[in-house]
Amino acid sequence: MAQTTTVAALAASVNARERSAREIAQAALADAAARDGAIGAFLALNEDVTLAWAESIDARISAGEQLPLAGVPVAIKDNLALAGTRTTCGSKMLENWVAPYTATAVERVLRAGGVPFGKTNLDEFAMGSSCENSALGVTRNPLHLERVPGGSSGGSAAAVAADLTPLSLGSDTGGSIREPAAFCGIVGLKPTYGRVSRYGLIAFASSLDQIGPFGRSVADVALLYDAIAGKDPRDATSVDRPAEATSVFTRQDLRGMRIGIVSEFGLDALEPSVRAVYEAAYADLLRLGAELVDVTLPTARYALATYYLLAPAEASSNLARFDGIRYGLRVAGDDVGDLYEKTRAAGFGPEVKRRILIGTHALSSGYYDAYYVKAQKARTLIAADFAKAFQACDIIASPAASTTAFAFQAKKDPYSMYLMDYYTIPISLAGLPSLSQPCGFAPDPLDGTPMPLGLQLAAPLFEERRLLEVARVFEAR
Repeated sequence: MAQTTTVAALAASVNARERSAREIAQAALADAAARDGAIGAFLALNEDVTLAWAESIDARISAGEQLPLAGVPVAIKDNLALAGTRTTCGSKMLENWVAPYTATAVERVLRAGGVPFGKTNLDEFAMGSSCENSALGVTRNPLHLERVPGGSSGGSAAAVAADLTPLSLGSDTGGSIREPAAFCGIVGLKPTYGRVSRYGLIAFASSLDQIGPFGRSVADVALLYDAIAGKDPRDATSVDRPAEATSVFTRQDLRGMRIGIVSEFGLDALEPSVRAVYEAAYADLLRLGAELVDVTLPTARYALATYYLLAPAEASSNLARFDGIRYGLRVAGDDVGDLYEKTRAAGFGPEVKRRILIGTHALSSGYYDAYYVKAQKARTLIAADFAKAFQACDIIASPAASTTAFAFQAKKDPYSMYLMDYYTIPISLAGLPSLSQPCGFAPDPLDGTPMPLGLQLAAPLFEERRLLEVARVFEAR
């Protein structure tokens, strides 16, 4: 795919019948086959499926339809179901499971004329911040092959950053779209919780998971978001509220916009080169006409602990279904209990087991009130702090990540890995829309290679249009 081709221009060329969806798909498949071996963004390309959908798009165009994503390849994170293809979650537990249905978000991409383009790698069951936890493959950062792409949606971010596809879908529970977007130098959006249907997304933490788009520009991301947002009767947590279109931009500057800078998200602890990039990004916001205002989130320091009680508790419940009985991996045992034990021991990797154990402990008799209930109360306070902060500002700006992409195996203890989500987790707990967009480069600490950093912007609930407008102005600087 040519980097100069926007999603809108690509779709326009197909709608005008200047190019066919099949022609674009064939070229993208050949490119991915030639180049993805070094990157590992995809677990499967599913060539037959891609070409069949491309031909169906061409038929619809020939019949007179005009489609917003006509012929645009869209890579799909491999925890989203696409009928007739393997949906593995990057786990041995589901390595050979073929989905019998399609996720609503993917259906909406297809309805809008997008072409499903392969299934991308991820941390197993979306549990991780580096994409190192996949049991089925290694994904490398296209900008530096010895660095991680971020996680858990590492394959989706890498596919876009490597220009293998213009768009991709990921999922974000505690930062799994925003952090890889920052590490790979692209745009990644986590919508408001409930704005995009989770039907067909294999659950990690049901009260936090949200599907969102990756793209090379804010405009590209807005087009994909507009295609997938909206109420879905198959998802009880899907919000029955019209989704405002975001892909038409009117702002030329940020005059009149109040940007909140969170005192608890200070930059002093960051490496000087990283801090300088974020300070320059804040200065850019000022130059664009925004007013920077200080806001406070007193409970943000409890967010990490809160998240790592609630998310593992929900994972413990959600992953109980993978027992070797109904579907997925099955390891024979002497009795049912032995079958369960052997199947789950063989099927789940170390990080998934760790989170199941943490969650099961937090939900167990005698600890439920002390841990899980208290964490739910803390989550309510964190959301209330954000609501109060937004009384004083229109958008909150902060780093998306505290470092550039790090080397493989650099974060060997779990706590140091969990800290990578320090800036993203509070926003997830509050359910807010948020994105990461490129804001500059800092030298890699090991070899000096310039590596991207992402500015994180967050908006009040359901204010994706405001969020993307501000991001577009910042991008155009």
